[in-house]
Amino acid sequence: MCGIIGSINRPFDLSALKLIEHRGPDASEIENFEVGQHKVGLGLVRLAIVELTDAGKQPMISSCGKFAISFNGEIYNHLDLREKLKEINFKGRSDTETILYYLIKFGIDSVSDFNGIFGFSFLDIENKKLFLARDHFGVKPVYFLQDDGHFIFSSEIRPIKYLQENPSPDVENLPTLLRLRYLPSPLTLHKEIQKLKPGHYIEVDLASEKLNYSEKYFPKVISNAQTSFRRNYLEEYGVHLENAVKRQLMADVEIGVLLSGGIDSALVSAIAQKNYDGKLKAFTIGFEGVHAEDEIEAAAETAEILGLEHFSKKINFDNFLSIFEETTRIIEEPLATTSVIPMYYLSQLASEHVKVVLTGQGADEPLGGYQRYQGELISQKIPRGLIRSSRNVVSRMGVKNERILRSANSLGEKNDVQRFLNVYSIFSQAEIIQLLNVKEEKAFDLISYFYNILDCGKKKTAVERMMAIDVRMNLPDDLLLYTDKITMNFSLECRVPMLDTELVRFMEELPTKEKLAFRKTKIIHKEYAKRILPNRIINRKKFAFQSPTKVWFKNYNDQIRELLLKPGIFTEIFNVNGLHQVLDDHLKGYNREKQIFLLLSIYYWLEENLSSGQKIKR
Repeated sequence: MCGIIGSINRPFDLSALKLIEHRGPDASEIENFEVGQHKVGLGLVRLAIVELTDAGKQPMISSCGKFAISFNGEIYNHLDLREKLKEINFKGRSDTETILYYLIKFGIDSVSDFNGIFGFSFLDIENKKLFLARDHFGVKPVYFLQDDGHFIFSSEIRPIKYLQENPSPDVENLPTLLRLRYLPSPLTLHKEIQKLKPGHYIEVDLASEKLNYSEKYFPKVISNAQTSFRRNYLEEYGVHLENAVKRQLMADVEIGVLLSGGIDSALVSAIAQKNYDGKLKAFTIGFEGVHAEDEIEAAAETAEILGLEHFSKKINFDNFLSIFEETTRIIEEPLATTSVIPMYYLSQLASEHVKVVLTGQGADEPLGGYQRYQGELISQKIPRGLIRSSRNVVSRMGVKNERILRSANSLGEKNDVQRFLNVYSIFSQAEIIQLLNVKEEKAFDLISYFYNILDCGKKKTAVERMMAIDVRMNLPDDLLLYTDKITMNFSLECRVPMLDTELVRFMEELPTKEKLAFRKTKIIHKEYAKRILPNRIINRKKFAFQSPTKVWFKNYNDQIRELLLKPGIFTEIFNVNGLHQVLDDHLKGYNREKQIFLLLSIYYWLEENLSSGQKIKR
């Protein structure tokens, strides 16, 4: 696992690599090339996980000298790929060396064969091409900037800002951030800087003076074909899941697990421990006081049952705001996801013991684990007249549950993309106008993009269409984004077995009834768990990995209000009356914790990136 930096016609030195040293404290290196009329630099900081010797050194140049790669990630099927490269005399066991020669032989489109997590640059000197790729489900971020004869890319934003001499931030994308609670690729809050979309690569033409680039979606579209013959889906699921976990035990260092009180991490941990030499270390974060979000007791029981060595820590609100500020700096993008805070402490705890952890993250989206999928199932079965009545009832009753309100707002909307957007929106269009004096106009098109390239219209059920989009939008640019940034801040590699490409392909081909039904979620997942886990783990109430911010934001409402409403950068952009409304609603019993969390995140981001009085681009 590493952090990459690269540039065309913008030289950099080790001071740029120092900005992402946390991603790879074991080694750092820069290689420079002349390709036609352009100067290309590839830089990398390395966290040595596989092939600890110099045979894994990067950036890596081919024996012929015509190709080079800087690679961040892990390719779990790289030994299988080597079977197609019998003619190569490999120097070591590095997956970087495997994919370098695989790309040379089969071309950039062969990236679709990679089962793993990655963000990499591949330089074809002979054909004057530079390629950047981000893995199928966006576990690893890649940012880039193209401007006036130069091109810069990195695993994080800060090196690009440094090499571009700190480009001015703008707030053009704030409405979309408020709408969706995260910014989907390619958007960031820097006008010039973009995120590479999950499952995409870009090709930069080094034969051209203007450095033109094109973008392509590389995975084969996963079909929803349902076979007519009888299959034992449960057996097949078990094989795919077990193989996924076993593949991701690939390491020359010790591995641990992030253990919650739920079924997903317990199932991953059980399979990992069965196939691991030694006793796995497991890590859990909880909260002081009585909070439903505290998972330590349940996780400790799971650890004892599975024979794991368990480490845990409890946190409170005392230094919540200072940690909030720090996580915003680390993530580089504001988010509304409250699990950012426990992830900070969890990563810090795990990094004191291991360099690699497995997580149960990524099961809910492809297997239908979220409440919104239940709402989508219901909405397809309720007559339109009854839907209108239901919305009126919810409105008259003064319902304060955020999920119910969002679901009610989506009922009756025939257009898939608009209905999904209604479900995703944590701030309504009216609230965004009240806060920023502008309408949100980009989210619909961003969702439509993935709806179209995934050929969602051919999927048999609407809920499958929503799940497919979530795997490639909400998951990579929200949950996986903060997980990558925070774990790597502590030089910790986090692996996601539930997003193994073969496993996801199988899950997305399953008939809907194998995944979810009314009041049932992750059906096949839970059924397989019965073979491995005791009922007292499987039947536990679902824990949400998040902070108890609903309570904290009530107890400390005055403190947060004072912070957000003081004159400064934040109130130059946001309308004070709109901010008061959000905070007042939370005190009245409407759960606005996500909205307040996002506003705080934006506040700290602006404090970090924009000076008071500095011109704001709109």
